[in-house]
Amino acid sequence: MERHPHTTEVKKKPPPPEVKQKAQVDEPKKKPVRDAGPEAMKSPPKKWDGTDQASDESFPASDAPGKY
Repeated sequence: MERHPHTTEVKKKPPPPEVKQKAQVDEPKKKPVRDAGPEAMKSPPKKWDGTDQASDESFPASDAPGKY
């Protein structure tokens, strides 16, 4: 903050340009996430087993499920 010599008013310094640029960047739009399992799918597969379920529950994690 900086005081002006002839007033008692206190003004904040403007943020540096890189801070302004970061604030102006749009956040990515978040897409809805569905629950795991075939009952939450628009077009569920005819066959669904434990491996399919484990894989679906782990998405979008980078580690593969241990049930295969």
